[in-house]
Amino acid sequence: MTPQDFLTILSKAVILKTTTRHCYTQENRKESVADHSWRIALMAMLLSGEPEFQDTDMNKVIRMCLIHDLGETFTGDIPSFEKTDQNVQTEDAQFLTWANTFPSPQRQEWLSLLDEMEKLQTKEARTYKALDKLEALISHNESDLSTWLPLEYDLQLTYGQENVQFSPYLTALRKCIDQWTLAKISPQP
Repeated sequence: MTPQDFLTILSKAVILKTTTRHCYTQENRKESVADHSWRIALMAMLLSGEPEFQDTDMNKVIRMCLIHDLGETFTGDIPSFEKTDQNVQTEDAQFLTWANTFPSPQRQEWLSLLDEMEKLQTKEARTYKALDKLEALISHNESDLSTWLPLEYDLQLTYGQENVQFSPYLTALRKCIDQWTLAKISPQP
């Protein structure tokens, strides 16, 4: 990869630093897509020491976490409860078109990762997807309740449940997050 190729890729990816998501941070600012991607990569790194994940290529999971939302550089972030199949197809197509312009071997690596992530057949892909969902729940729990939409009270307790079921550790983490959610939304005495 030439230095110019390197900078060209980064100049597109930087858009995620200012592309906001639906969620707010603890400091009551809109979360960026880059904030979200960074934290799920950190979550993957933290999991690498857990016995359940000893046979999982966490370097690959971290790479998946870092690139998973780069399609949003083209479409912006659309909350999951508003995103249509057409939105997903458009985002994926634009991301693939961009990744196909990369020099080799980066192009092959990214296309391979995207394919694996789409199929969700490997433990690495399932782990990345579960972390993606869990991080959104954690972010919502950290944000002020006044920023929540009415539909999020139920969604917070159902979103991504199927994505953690393959893992006892992630299932336990999900239960802990659910307890936090229930405490957050319960009327205070």
